[in-house]
Amino acid sequence: MPATRKGAKIGLFGGSFNPPHAGHVLVAELALERLGLDQVWWMVTPGNPLKDVSELAPLSKRIALSEALMRDKRIHVTAFEAVYQVRYTADTLALVRKHNPDMHLVWIMGADNLMNFHHWQEWDEIARTYPIAVINRPGSNMAAEDSVMAQQFGAARLPETEADRLAVTPAPAWVFIHGPQSDLSSTQLRQQTAGE
Repeated sequence: MPATRKGAKIGLFGGSFNPPHAGHVLVAELALERLGLDQVWWMVTPGNPLKDVSELAPLSKRIALSEALMRDKRIHVTAFEAVYQVRYTADTLALVRKHNPDMHLVWIMGADNLMNFHHWQEWDEIARTYPIAVINRPGSNMAAEDSVMAQQFGAARLPETEADRLAVTPAPAWVFIHGPQSDLSSTQLRQQTAGE
């Protein structure tokens, strides 16, 4: 795990990043800016339990591609989930908190994941334990209203104008952040590569 100081505000942004692209970078940079974070940990996962891993590029390649995209030194590419052999977000978050009890942690996700968030293992425990920042993605803005998470935790939603206090707000707490969007998608990029 990246080194940081006591009391730091850390955004945790996990995904397969298969492949990573400018849309992912946009999410990470927007989270840094709007949430007032000290760092974002870009966590390249060994594989998403809810996705088909047959097209998954090797972890080392996804790490290298992610690092090549980084412009902001506050974004740290890491793959510690593979080292600790954890697959589920709930386990990853518990691991990070165990090793960094004095940090303010925020889970970052794209709005496209919010619609399926209730299928994640222990999703409601994640929402009750960690503040969550949801970043808009093309075609996914209704997720902020229609998702199971938004319905169940509607009272815990912060106004977007107060996004900078999310990291220090006790969970459950979440915010939906609007900003520049990219139409890029990892699925489309894989399909284009396969068709070449």
